[in-house]
Amino acid sequence: MNRLLIELERLARNAHRFSEASPISNDEHPFEVREIHPRLPREVRRLFDNGHYPQASFEAFKFLDREVKRLSGIDKSGKALMMEALREGAPPIKLTMLSNETERVEQEGYKFMFAGSMMAIRNPRGHEHSLVDELTTCLDHLSLISLLLRRLEKAGYIIK
Repeated sequence: MNRLLIELERLARNAHRFSEASPISNDEHPFEVREIHPRLPREVRRLFDNGHYPQASFEAFKFLDREVKRLSGIDKSGKALMMEALREGAPPIKLTMLSNETERVEQEGYKFMFAGSMMAIRNPRGHEHSLVDELTTCLDHLSLISLLLRRLEKAGYIIK
């Protein structure tokens, strides 16, 4: 009986693929359409493809957290990590040269984007097991994380 329920859940989560209104094209995967960052773990795409959207977002943001921890050398997590890694003054992760007000403000803005994404996206999906996300919400989350990862790369950091 348990296998039957698991199979029914899998079918229900993938039912959108068989609808005429399906957001997934037969030609191109949404990750390619949205240009989702290719370094995200394979598990993120597997979860997404199986309709586990909150878990896909959660795993992606755990990856971002681990990357910022690795790049900064700071042994913290979530908001605390982001606020310290991208802090004012002499941050461990510099997204700009910090040579003028515009560059300092940009660094600060990204600090809040990184920290805010941990609070608003990662944390609820790690603590609320009944949370349900739509496919487009997950893609929006993954687009945001892709933006943040690409901003790290633009500043010269290597995403592993």
